[in-house]
Amino acid sequence: MPKFLLNCLLLAFATTVMAQKSATEKELKSLENIEQAETYLEKKASKKNKFIVFNEEKHKTTLAKKLFKMPVGGTEKTENEFEKTFYKVVEKIKTPYYRVAYIYLNGKQIDLKEVNSYRDDLITKYNNSSPFNFLAKRHSMDKNATRGGDSGWFSKNDKNSTFETLIIEDNHDLDAIFPLDIPSESSYYVVLKTHEPKEISEIKVLKIVEAKR
Repeated sequence: MPKFLLNCLLLAFATTVMAQKSATEKELKSLENIEQAETYLEKKASKKNKFIVFNEEKHKTTLAKKLFKMPVGGTEKTENEFEKTFYKVVEKIKTPYYRVAYIYLNGKQIDLKEVNSYRDDLITKYNNSSPFNFLAKRHSMDKNATRGGDSGWFSKNDKNSTFETLIIEDNHDLDAIFPLDIPSESSYYVVLKTHEPKEISEIKVLKIVEAKR
């Protein structure tokens, strides 16, 4: 094949590939608000295409850090051997988050009189300088005992348990220790308020994945 013709074919192929590569980028650039992004996502129906919420406290990857530095409307593209993935920042918000430590006692396994006696003893031990995380690891009947009773950060936007909803509505001072009862669930707690509510930055990102051709 003549060299000139080969070069023309290669150029045509490259131009086609560039056009294909830029089509999605142009479409994403045209999206000006979250409503348009939602409509676009409906048209690009796929299990891989979705909205992702990045939380500045929880997500520390290189990609997350890069996206947090972008303004609303900013885009990022990553590639591997088989796919191209586009990310577009469509919303930036600050959300109040809450965090406590707790010891859980299961009212189905011990009666209320024993629960209250147990809690009084735990609060006394804490006030006498026993570390709360030590008490939680030894006495909490919850899987978070291994974390010293730490709830981690949670917000109103989460699918809150009854416990989390009550903590959000609570108005105890920082470092207060107090009992919390949920009789309808046979759940009883000793709660330590370890953190004040904190506004954490979040970004809502549109993720679009395309197979390479």
